[in-house]
Amino acid sequence: MTLQDILLPDCTCCAISGSSKKRILDQICTIASDKISEHSPYELLESLVSREKLGSTGIGNGIAIPHGRLANAKSVVAVVVTTETPIDFDAIDNKPVDIFIALFVPEDACKEHLTTLQSIAKLFGNKQIAKQVRKCQSNEELFKLIQQNT
Repeated sequence: MTLQDILLPDCTCCAISGSSKKRILDQICTIASDKISEHSPYELLESLVSREKLGSTGIGNGIAIPHGRLANAKSVVAVVVTTETPIDFDAIDNKPVDIFIALFVPEDACKEHLTTLQSIAKLFGNKQIAKQVRKCQSNEELFKLIQQNT
């Protein structure tokens, strides 16, 4: 499963404001909660924070892929946001992050989860894609750019 398969237009947000790791994760969970009715925004946040405690999901080059597993979730939900200014996210290269690709996956979907993470890492490993993402001026432009790059 690729990001393009699961990302919805209303789960794509361009140039949001956020001053901390927790604030960005809160905003991501608020966006995702509209799609995951069986879990509260707080439960979504807990799933992301639990994973972050194992090690930062900041993969370098200003990109993070926070992800969490959810009991009783029905489907995978992706949220892509960019921030107005990069924030400290404890990334592996110690650089601030301004592109976030968050995933919420059912607990029993391990294989699909790994495949999706690999496709995201491959897509955003292309520095040209990341550069284009950073230039997006609207949610719609960001969504279309991701959909065009399979």
